[in-house]
Amino acid sequence: MRVYIGWDPHEMMAWNIAAASMQQHARQHLDIRRLAMEELQAKNLYTRPTVVVDGRLHDVVSDAPMSTGHAIARFFVPMLQEYEGWALFTDGDVLVRQDIYKLFAFADPQYAVMCVQHAPGEGGASYEVKKDGAPQQPYPRKNWSSVMLFNCAHPLNRALTLHGLNHLPGRDLHRFCWLEDRDIGALPIAWNYLVGISPHHDDPALVHFTLGTPHLPNAVASPYDAEWIHYGMRCGYSTLRVLLNSKVTFT
Repeated sequence: MRVYIGWDPHEMMAWNIAAASMQQHARQHLDIRRLAMEELQAKNLYTRPTVVVDGRLHDVVSDAPMSTGHAIARFFVPMLQEYEGWALFTDGDVLVRQDIYKLFAFADPQYAVMCVQHAPGEGGASYEVKKDGAPQQPYPRKNWSSVMLFNCAHPLNRALTLHGLNHLPGRDLHRFCWLEDRDIGALPIAWNYLVGISPHHDDPALVHFTLGTPHLPNAVASPYDAEWIHYGMRCGYSTLRVLLNSKVTFT
C-alpha cells in the first residue's frame, strides 16, 4: 500500500507526526512517501510558475495563493504511479488514529477517486481564512482533495497528463474537473474529520487539522490536540511538552 503525504518545508513537524501516527496503527509496514513540489520540480515534472507574494506561495497559472507547497503536487499521484494500482494521498496536517489498511479496504474499482465528500460550510464553520491567515478560495467539492484514494489505473485518471497538471488552474483540479459525480466514490466521514468544521464524530479514524495544527497560535482547539502533541514528542519534538497543560487530553 503506497501512501503519499503532502510535504511542505514549513510543516516538517506535521509531516513527521502524520507519518508516525499512520505507521503506528498499520498492521504491517507501509510505503510512505513525501510528496513535495520541490522534488517534482527537480525532476522537471512540476513546471508551473510559482512565485512568492507577501511571503506566500502564489500559483501563477491559477492567479491564486497556495497554502502549501503540495497544493497542486497531490494530483501528480496517478502519474507517479505510472497509472497503475491504488495509492493514497493525505495532507500533511493529519493525525491517523486507526489502521490505514481499513481505508484501502473501501477501494472500489468503479471509481477513479474516492474521498470524504464534505458539504459546503459543513458544521457551520467559517471559511473566511485558512490556517496561515490567507483568505479561503471557495469552489465546488472543497476539502475533498485533502484525503484521496486514487484508483491510478482507472482510464479517466489518464486525463491527468503532465501538460494538464501544469496548465490547469488549481481550483479546477481541486474540484476534480476531469471527473463526473458518478466517477467519485464516497468514503466515511471518519476518514477525513475536519477539526472545527465537520459535525461531531465519536471516534474519527483520521483527524485533519485543516484550520491549523495544535502548536500554531491561532489553531482551533480540539479533543485531539494532546494526542497530536504526544506523537510529536515521540518524534523528538520535546518542546511541545509545554503545550500539554493548555490542551484537552483525549479520552
